[in-house]
Amino acid sequence: MNCIIIDDEPLAINIIKSYCEDIGELEVIKTFTNPLESIGHIQTEEVDLVFLDIEMPQITGIEFVKSIDKKPLFIFTTAYPQYAIDGFELNAVDYLVKPVPFPRFVTAINRVKELLSLRQGHEKLGNVSSASGSESESNQFIFVKSDYGNVKIKLENITHIQGLKDYLKIHIDTEKKPILTLMNFKDIEVKLSSNDFIRVHRSFVVNVNKIDSIQKSKIVIYDIRIPIGDSYREAFMKRVGL
Repeated sequence: MNCIIIDDEPLAINIIKSYCEDIGELEVIKTFTNPLESIGHIQTEEVDLVFLDIEMPQITGIEFVKSIDKKPLFIFTTAYPQYAIDGFELNAVDYLVKPVPFPRFVTAINRVKELLSLRQGHEKLGNVSSASGSESESNQFIFVKSDYGNVKIKLENITHIQGLKDYLKIHIDTEKKPILTLMNFKDIEVKLSSNDFIRVHRSFVVNVNKIDSIQKSKIVIYDIRIPIGDSYREAFMKRVGL
């Protein structure tokens, strides 16, 4: 995995670089103390991941990400945790607060590896496939691309689906971990032909059969509280008869 480090503090660069060496799967191909000098490298070279400081004199990390067209995966590193929301709105993989503990660094890298695996599988296998067979059979399950294969999911087992920028988490009641797939809600809603599914928030679709209770602006499914968006409230309440 090729990565670069951008930070105006050489000491901070050395720490991240040493962490990368300790893991062994990350090759630091370049480091920069001036983010503006890195633009040409990011736009022309193969870069999988960028470690990016936020508070820098020339340009902030937030401004930097907004200014470039070709965007690799980013992990923000900063001593200022108040920027976390801004970072995640730019689709950062993670947000590490200095001084960065090594175990926390490893967690962030595992997230990167998961996302890269999803992207590679998506490129090899294309978009989502629906099940073959009769119409009644295809309405009972779908196939989604996850990692390097097609995963069959029974619609009745889906509790809810969470959207996270460029991929979805499909939560099913037969598995502890959600299934990750590079899709958007428009794609998945085409596959969810059953009337059992409804969009309740810009980031959530729920299976109405799995709802345990509705509490003010929240839907409860297996102790998980899912928000109801204002623009989706009327249609949802009508669907469940409230």
